[in-house]
Amino acid sequence: MVSAGIVPLLCGLLIASSTALAADIISAKRLSPDLALEMVKASVESCRADGYQVTAVVVASDGAEVALMRDVHASRFTIQIAREKANAVILSGIASGAFRDNRRDIQQEMNHVDGVLVLQGGLPIEAGGYQLGAIGVSGAPGGDRDEACARKALNKYQERLEFAE
Repeated sequence: MVSAGIVPLLCGLLIASSTALAADIISAKRLSPDLALEMVKASVESCRADGYQVTAVVVASDGAEVALMRDVHASRFTIQIAREKANAVILSGIASGAFRDNRRDIQQEMNHVDGVLVLQGGLPIEAGGYQLGAIGVSGAPGGDRDEACARKALNKYQERLEFAE
């Protein structure tokens, strides 16, 4: 015979167990490759209109590259720099220039982390409270100009991001 106090305890354990199992699967919002490609293209075109040859890279929230575009005369080194600026955003959760400014005390150390470069030109891609990824641009004469091109692309697609499901 089971005591009356044991039944609620067993029921509670079963509920806790099923809740723990439900938490074992996590849903995540992801940026589509199509939109990522449109964003890098808009960044490159924005810089080109200002006379700059750049590379733009979009990475997912885990840092995996989703889209990349290098303009005709952009140096091949801009690929790595743009990617690593975007990775600095993934690491910090904020614009790479803001991260640099806020953490000058560790900037040199962070620039030794493989795959991360703490320079201006990387911005978070956010929608509905989620960081979906980051965009990094390199090749314009100054990180402020790289960031401006990335910002124009984000502004162009922000409404689409906000209303995506």
